Amino acid sequence: MLDQAIRARLGPSLDHVAGRVSSTGVSPGALTGAGLLAGIAACVSVATASWGAALGLWLLNRLLDGLDGALARRRGATELGGLLDFVADFVVYSGFVVGVAIAHPAARLACVVLLAAYLVNNVALLSFSSMIERLGLGLGDERTLRLTTGLAEGTETIVVYVLFCVLPGASEVIAWAFAALVAMTAVQRVAQATRTLRAPSTGDP
Repeated sequence: MLDQAIRARLGPSLDHVAGRVSSTGVSPGALTGAGLLAGIAACVSVATASWGAALGLWLLNRLLDGLDGALARRRGATELGGLLDFVADFVVYSGFVVGVAIAHPAARLACVVLLAAYLVNNVALLSFSSMIERLGLGLGDERTLRLTTGLAEGTETIVVYVLFCVLPGASEVIAWAFAALVAMTAVQRVAQATRTLRAPSTGDP
């Protein structure tokens, strides 16, 4: 819901930093890999209830994730790079929730439901993205995957995971609330896809 506005606000700063990084010869793939390692370390920190370390590593992961995209646009983004970046994101997104479930047994059911909501939302998101590309529809953003907007996106995930770290005692409530928001996003995306794919321009009766 907030991703486009946040990218517009932070984009110039990230581009400036990416320009400096580019002069060092570091590749976007290296930043993606470094971000993945930081994210996995964040997940381990969550599982061991090292909340301060988890917070710092999570924010580092998000910073590197923003920089690898900005650097890729300078160097020439590739399809493989976009794919690996997306996969790395969800390794960390899901691993973080598993870490919360390990650290807080009372939150395990809520975490399972949150992971199930992620699964359904991603099926809706990626299926529709594929159809947008195949049908040549003018929807989605201009990144490697044509992703449509929704209530729960990357910015909301950042905020929620920060809340996990600063309010660990409320992990169960946070997980239930975010699971509901992600589920609503999945419904929103299915509804958008239904409206779009039923339109006369798709060739349906």
